Amino acid sequence: MPVTPHKAQRPYRGVFPVAPTIFDARGELDLEGQRRCIDFMIDAGSHGICILANFSEQFVLTDAERETVMHAVLEQVAGRVPVIVTTTHFSSAVCAARSKQAEAAGAAMVMVMPPYHGATFRVPEKGIVEFFKVLSGAIDIPIMIQDAPVAGTPLSVELLARLAREFSNIRYFKIEVAGAASKLRGLIEAGGKDIEGPWDGEEAITLLADLDAGATGAMTGGGYPDGIRQIVDPYFAGDREKAKAAYERWLPLINYENRQCGLIACKVMMQAGGVIKSDAVRHPLQPLHPATRAGLLELAKERDALALRWGK
Repeated sequence: MPVTPHKAQRPYRGVFPVAPTIFDARGELDLEGQRRCIDFMIDAGSHGICILANFSEQFVLTDAERETVMHAVLEQVAGRVPVIVTTTHFSSAVCAARSKQAEAAGAAMVMVMPPYHGATFRVPEKGIVEFFKVLSGAIDIPIMIQDAPVAGTPLSVELLARLAREFSNIRYFKIEVAGAASKLRGLIEAGGKDIEGPWDGEEAITLLADLDAGATGAMTGGGYPDGIRQIVDPYFAGDREKAKAAYERWLPLINYENRQCGLIACKVMMQAGGVIKSDAVRHPLQPLHPATRAGLLELAKERDALALRWGK
């Protein structure tokens, strides 16, 4: 059943973490756990939520499972915050169809990487422009381009600014390549008013530099939106020193997630705090080593992360 889209005033800004896809111990979808995960993320201060992204293990889901998760999340959110649905696919037609489905279901935005497959299948700039032309023409909601190393597709500042200039709903850009702050500055300068949302990614490991460069949103992991809020709220209020102190406080956990744990970190924290029953990832992904898990939870506990006490 379609959900009424969120009506938050644009531009969207703030903390929009990626929600994990919750599985039970057998590796099957756990929709009850998924709903609790979403409620926790909203209670923890998320301004919005992104689903079906790489940190959601989108690459291990069937198309039917993607639809199930999307509808379950949108129904649970029920318009409380805007939801970004990742619709990445190599095929222009499939990506457009996924995006139309997300828009019809109540998504506030879609997030898409440029077309790629494996280590070597890429398309030239002409194909990238045509890909986003097809996507832009299929939907009316905003499109976020995800500029991520996993795609292996160079997206120059000039190309991103061109896409924003030529297609009226390409307005958001999640920059998580090396030198993100420099690229954000260049994009804001080149794109001007067409760059509605220059955003930070990569679990916020470069968040302060990216905020200094003009980032207005942060798409992080889902384990501690409350911690990321402690950084962005004072920054946007004009208190950079307070934001810097909060960043320094949370950076060891951010670094541990980014460098030691990856996408499983938020599930481990949520399971430890009773948000979800299982922190399972889908095979061939592997669980954390017990020592790595202990290190993560130690850092989270020291910072009183809400995930560790929300479900208790």
